[in-house]
Amino acid sequence: MPTAAAAPSDVIRIAIDCMGGDHGPSVTLPAAQAFLAAHPQAELVLVGLPEALAPAAGWARCRLVYAAEVVTMDDPIEVALRKKKQSSMRVAITQLKAADGASPLAHACVSAGNTGALMAVARYLLKTLDGIDRPAIATVMPNQAGRYTTVLDLGANVDCTAEHLLQFAVMGSALVAAVDGKEDPSVGLLNIGEEMIKGSETIKRAGELLRQAAADGHMNFYGNVEGNDIFKGTTDLVVCDGFVGNVALKTAEGVATMMGAMIKEEFSRSWLTKLSALVAMPVLQRFRGRVDHRRFNGAALLGLRGLVFKSHGSADAFAFEQALNRAYDAARNRLLDRVHDRIVETLQAMPAAPADDTTVTGDGALDIPQTA
Repeated sequence: MPTAAAAPSDVIRIAIDCMGGDHGPSVTLPAAQAFLAAHPQAELVLVGLPEALAPAAGWARCRLVYAAEVVTMDDPIEVALRKKKQSSMRVAITQLKAADGASPLAHACVSAGNTGALMAVARYLLKTLDGIDRPAIATVMPNQAGRYTTVLDLGANVDCTAEHLLQFAVMGSALVAAVDGKEDPSVGLLNIGEEMIKGSETIKRAGELLRQAAADGHMNFYGNVEGNDIFKGTTDLVVCDGFVGNVALKTAEGVATMMGAMIKEEFSRSWLTKLSALVAMPVLQRFRGRVDHRRFNGAALLGLRGLVFKSHGSADAFAFEQALNRAYDAARNRLLDRVHDRIVETLQAMPAAPADDTTVTGDGALDIPQTA
């Protein structure tokens, strides 16, 4: 069973790795303060070096936990897992573990640190849920329907079997149901075409498994979708392997950045275009708000026996606060319980994935030893 989650009426406690990311406490502490002001029922566990946490001393609904080390953004996974056992990242994740039968000290954990290290340490400390072979990274991307599309995996697993993709669909459906309130979210399988005959053998087999799950009433499977369907909002959830998902995510971020730069360049060409920019400013601000990636910050590491959320490493205080909001919503709506229930309901009657003790991340394959 997953770690017990809080009831909607309970206090939600979130552990924060305050040292993670490109900016560390200069971002995480202001974000934490803003989050506490907006969530009167929330509490925080701030984890970091003593001198870094000094400004937070005396904050209400906040407990400080000191760490002796920091996992840097360029630390190899092996260093974070085997050598830095007193890092703020590891100590923050440890807050999710129940000790001696007691309840966990936190319901969710948020870090902006090294993605590969975060996944490896979280998987080692928390382990995966029964029925899940590999954790996956899920986040949301804006679409033209005025909503957003949840996509996974985004880089945790570069090489997946059809059974792994089925597991991702189950976990992603639970995430959308818990956070967005859609009990029967539509699921699309990312492919090079909508036809069932297209794609690799793995994708074709995954499509068969998803159609079988849908026929048995366990899933709302739409069918194959293409890359542009992510931004059309064709389905609530899009499933793919981590290699494809990471490329799609980075491509989308690159296009958004390019469009913003090109629009700014065109409006700066002459006094006439600058005047036009003033007239168009309300429209431009609304457009910027709709595609602002900071609003969608906070990727869930699904499949673990604890709620771990990854913030973008370069996030500012506003973006990091959004990651805290997503973690809060997931804990308040019992995401762990929902994932567990969907696994039991869907996967017990489906083929099991091949035995796999390896987490494959964007940083390469890593065997996680039991003595780490």
